[in-house]
Amino acid sequence: MKIKLLDIAHGRSGDKGDAANIGIIAYDDKGFEIIKKHLTVERVKKHFDGICFGDVERYELPNLRALNFLLHNTLSGGGTVSLKLDAQGKTLAAALLRMELEV
Repeated sequence: MKIKLLDIAHGRSGDKGDAANIGIIAYDDKGFEIIKKHLTVERVKKHFDGICFGDVERYELPNLRALNFLLHNTLSGGGTVSLKLDAQGKTLAAALLRMELEV
């Protein structure tokens, strides 16, 4: 069965210099188990192909039922120097939440 990530989680994103920071927070424990298993560094990197040119790091925050991703070399220098429309990465969580997961 395929589900969209947004059906089981919500998210926030922003910038850390040239790295985008994306937090995905599951609505419940079942959703957290799904995102822990299926929302891998490789899937996130592939989802942002053409946007993320560096490494992707994943951090688990089980007490919050959340995963935090850092996408390096994504914002063309960051908010103060980038010419990108979303130089602070504010829309990237919404983009990630549209990912479909096979569960």
